[in-house]
Amino acid sequence: MTDFASLLVADRGQAARPIHLVDKDSFGEWLKRRPAEDRALLDAHRFDGKQGFSFAILPRGSDFEVVAAVRKADELSAWCLAKLAESLPEGVYKLASGEPGKATLGWLLAQHSFDDFRLKKEEPKPGPRVLLTGEPAKIESAVQFAEATALVRDLVNMPAGMLGPAELEQAVRTEANRFGAKVHVITGQQLSDGYPLIAAVGGGASKDRAPRLIELEWGNPKDPLVAIVGKGVCFDSGGLDLKPASGMRLMKKDMGGAAHALALARLVMTERLPIRLHLLIPAVENAVSESAYRPGDIVKSRKGLFVEIDNTDAEGRLILADALDKAVAGKPELIIDFATLTGAARVALGPDLPAMFSNRDELASEIESAGLSVDDPAWRMPLWEPYDELLKSDIADVANASSSPMAGCITAALFLKRFVPDDIAWAHFDTFAWRDQAKPGRPKGGDSLGLRAAFHVLRTRYSNN
Repeated sequence: MTDFASLLVADRGQAARPIHLVDKDSFGEWLKRRPAEDRALLDAHRFDGKQGFSFAILPRGSDFEVVAAVRKADELSAWCLAKLAESLPEGVYKLASGEPGKATLGWLLAQHSFDDFRLKKEEPKPGPRVLLTGEPAKIESAVQFAEATALVRDLVNMPAGMLGPAELEQAVRTEANRFGAKVHVITGQQLSDGYPLIAAVGGGASKDRAPRLIELEWGNPKDPLVAIVGKGVCFDSGGLDLKPASGMRLMKKDMGGAAHALALARLVMTERLPIRLHLLIPAVENAVSESAYRPGDIVKSRKGLFVEIDNTDAEGRLILADALDKAVAGKPELIIDFATLTGAARVALGPDLPAMFSNRDELASEIESAGLSVDDPAWRMPLWEPYDELLKSDIADVANASSSPMAGCITAALFLKRFVPDDIAWAHFDTFAWRDQAKPGRPKGGDSLGLRAAFHVLRTRYSNN
């Protein structure tokens, strides 16, 4: 993994190239104070402070300074320095005035890439771009967020042939070993008996990709219990309701919820929040074989509800249902789940906004506020009870898919809601875990969406307990 700690260093007066940040309002006054040669160069490049992420190099003898246009020079976003970190020559830099604050995240992540499968004979990477900060106390937190985000990206980007349920289990064990957490894995007959929905979804896979429920426990038993659940479908063919090739192409990312859940658990353990953590990842491959579950099958869930399988491609909610019921058994005061659950959420909100559902108004407000403060927004969607009738089955307690093509992310969330009692606070993130188009600091591929917002809520709620 990228050595993020080496890219963000305390400012102790080291030599560094200054970065001047301007916006459309401040550029004119700043320009008046610059030497004539700077004004001429910027005019020749038509640099006017209004170009979003544009920047220019200002020669200084054998070295240079940098001027960059940002949206608000006095209110930096997480990503406003990312283009610089991607594009500047290697070396040491610092802001000419002020501190980078949360923009350190973009600086760090812009220098992370997933290149495990590139030939080493290609051109070498550019050297590190180091940023100095006068806020050394914030360095560790910035590095931790960058490492957690990189963990999500790397897991999601890994080809499904190299990351199945067993490899996802190993990823959990690796984090557990770092922090002295306990791991328990349920497979085979024990899984079939106790978690029939997880077993049914993963039943079509080969033995070496057998389904399992991965649990991690950490923390002081006297602290409040918080459960984090992540959908771990390591590849989703759609099952017998087979996806078309275009729909299957990115399904290595269908374990993105598990990646988010593991990264959130990592942040909790890294900061040693005073909570008792229970991480649950149902890990499966939704495959096609003679043992795959079928449309029309009825499976009795761990909770006891009979579920009619209307669509084998609505598998994520099934494995989450059994995992949520297990989480509930411990009586946590809060459950957060992440899942790449529905295309309907992307149709409604696009790729940048996770759909967030909650059975508590105050929790939803905390998440929305936290998302805005850390530039990791989520958008609350309604648990609209009248749509519950769309999940009716003629012969079972509930169907796993809606009888209507409308409100798909809402009906999926309503299905999950059946497995969380009203007296437990619950938030559900229907996240994309992917970027179709690159942005500064956010390359095309796997990405975290909702992770930092969720952790900010946990840190705010529990760090002062």
